[in-house]
Amino acid sequence: MTLVTDLTSRKADTTAPLIHPLVERWSPRAYDPAAEVSTDVLRTILEAARWAPSANNTQPWRFIVARRGSDAFTKIHDALMGFNQAWADSAAVLVANVAETVDPEGKPRPWARYDLGQAVAHLSVQAQHEGLHTHQMGGFEGDRLRAAFDLDERLEVVSVTAIGVLGDVDALPEALREREVAPRQRKPLDELVIVGE
Repeated sequence: MTLVTDLTSRKADTTAPLIHPLVERWSPRAYDPAAEVSTDVLRTILEAARWAPSANNTQPWRFIVARRGSDAFTKIHDALMGFNQAWADSAAVLVANVAETVDPEGKPRPWARYDLGQAVAHLSVQAQHEGLHTHQMGGFEGDRLRAAFDLDERLEVVSVTAIGVLGDVDALPEALREREVAPRQRKPLDELVIVGE
């Protein structure tokens, strides 16, 4: 297996030209534990999420934004499972991504999770544009986060995003270090398009 030594650029090997933030985007686990994200940049990243499309413009996304060192960061970190806890503590920010799956009148919002996903994608691309990296996580205890932040039943934590600056890959446990430097791969486009010309 060929290992990547320069993690600052792990450009995607695309079959069509893409915008720079998409080509450069990848999901590291090695973050600089001393780096911070400025308030202005964090606001810009969240503004990108705010302008994502949603069904009927319901905007069913909510975010719990926690900077490293805060009580909220500890609550999110403590709810992470498995290897996620081993590396996510060095991220500058953890964001719990929350979908409002039921509106205030009690009517279900069937597209809320999809819409939240679009908002998080916008957030991720803007973060990349700002010189940061993100990593999405599904390994967390949702009930623990619900209790920690007193979320009502209409709100569901769908994922957690780590945001930060690339750090030293050698600081990771060996199993994660190998995954960090492994070649990037994607399925061929013709396997993903069911019908198309």
